[in-house]
Amino acid sequence: MTTLATKAPPYRSRSRLEHLTIQSAPLLLALIILAGMTALYIGLFFHHLSRFPGVFEWTSVVNTSMPLVFAAVGQSVVVLTRGLDLSVGGMMDLTNSLAATHMHSGTGSMLGWSLVVLLVGAAGGALNGILVAYARLQPILVTLATLSIYQGLAIKVLPEPGGAMPIEYTKILANPLGPTGLAFVGAVILFWLVFRRTRFGIGVFAIGNDEEAARAHGTPVRRIKVGAYIVSGTFAACGGLFFAATTTAGDATSGDVFILTSIAAVVLGGISFFGGRGSAIGTVAGAFILTLLTNVLFFASIDPLYQSFFQGLFLIVAVLLGTLVRRVVGMRG
Repeated sequence: MTTLATKAPPYRSRSRLEHLTIQSAPLLLALIILAGMTALYIGLFFHHLSRFPGVFEWTSVVNTSMPLVFAAVGQSVVVLTRGLDLSVGGMMDLTNSLAATHMHSGTGSMLGWSLVVLLVGAAGGALNGILVAYARLQPILVTLATLSIYQGLAIKVLPEPGGAMPIEYTKILANPLGPTGLAFVGAVILFWLVFRRTRFGIGVFAIGNDEEAARAHGTPVRRIKVGAYIVSGTFAACGGLFFAATTTAGDATSGDVFILTSIAAVVLGGISFFGGRGSAIGTVAGAFILTLLTNVLFFASIDPLYQSFFQGLFLIVAVLLGTLVRRVVGMRG
């Protein structure tokens, strides 16, 4: 009995280590791909310009990535519940149009309209969540319909690209003089670390793993689903604000690209579409991977007409690699 008791702790330690490795494998893979893409970008940049990327180039990468970072992290929360939010593009259209046409210089205007934009995002997310959770409609159908609604409202607000963002606001969110946007990346990661440990966050993962079991254990499934879509809508609104700040103007048709790229960033980040598994930190890495991939294809002298082909090919290879890693470490694909 003494011998068995002595051997038990190492066995438990190994089990915990194996469990941690299995759960972290998709995130680690996303970080490895990000490191590889960064190295490839630096190499191609040096090959073409005989110098390494400077502050301007890295600032451009960060600022370009930020709208996608927010849209994709919001998308992650919905995907973890086995849902999908196709309306993020329409919400980004609507919110960047509102900001560009109504926000003016002055602390009151900037804070006030930022709050209004975030509330619009939360309201749009709530509408999606109510239709999915209480009306029991399919997420893909609901969010496809609301995508069109939000895009129509955006065009009503801003019929053609234009408007203007206050210079002070642009300096705060998308400072062109340095990659200060990394501070917002840190804020997103901190949000995720806190969210993951809240009752709401635990409920999101529980629903994704087994909705019926979560309901049987007293999890308010419907309310949490609504909450997940509210988070997605709010983060899409944040993405709209960052997009307007980066471009210094508004565009009611600019959000289309973020519909698929937000989903692609989620996939690259290792979040399972079966729900309940993954980390939004990986999604942040996925957003930066996609931005760097565009730069890599440019410096690789790929014809712009074929860039979409290579982006799709890269995504397929990355997904297959992620599936292989999951199988190797014993995860369900």
